[in-house]
This record gives sequence, C-alpha cells and structure tokens, in this order.
Amino acid sequence: MARIAGVNIPTAKRVPVALTYITGIGPSAARSICEAVGIDQTRRVNELSDTDVVKIREYIDENHSVEGDLRRETQMNIKRLMDLGCYRGLRHRRNLPVRGQRTHTNARTRKGPAKAIAGKKK
Repeated sequence: MARIAGVNIPTAKRVPVALTYITGIGPSAARSICEAVGIDQTRRVNELSDTDVVKIREYIDENHSVEGDLRRETQMNIKRLMDLGCYRGLRHRRNLPVRGQRTHTNARTRKGPAKAIAGKKK
C-alpha cells in the first residue's frame, strides 16, 4: 500500500483517481501531477515502483498544500475572519450560511434540525 502525504492511497485504482483521496488534490491536479512526474495515467498504483511513489511524494511536498497543512490554513483563515468581526466572520460564529444563501426556509444542514416553536398550532 502506497502512503503519500500521510494517506494510504488505494492500490487497485488508477493513479490519478487514487491521488484524489488526498485532501487538497482534485482530479485536474492529480492529472497534472502524473504529467509532471511522467507517469502514465492508465497505470494502477500497485504497478508503480518505489521510485515512482517517491517522485510523486516529493512533487506533492514541493508544489501542493495538502492534508494537515491545508486544513490548518483553512481554519486559520476562518479564525481570522471571526476575530476581525466582519460579516463573514459573524456568520461563521453563528453557524449560519456564509455566502448569501437563503435561510428563511432552507439551510437545515448548517442550522441543524428544526426547533419547535411553542404555541404555534393551527
């Protein structure tokens, strides 16, 4: 089993698909990594040699922010907005949608289960 950026990537899948299991690497980034390292995109992970895996690992370390570093950076950005007290920070603090979505009838995922209102019976 290949381990890249602290993630065990699946061995039976093609290399670009397996790389998407790493947080911060999507399909297009996975294809560009394969092209940069010189690995055929139809090869499976279990067909890779140790040197190929090392090349992929080094390329990702140099050129991409992934996994823990990416999560930490995202959390720091959210914390910065909350500390500033800007509108987006207040929305994060109140656990409401941040990007202008409707909240009157929707946003149940973000707001949680509906709370009953006392005395509202028809």
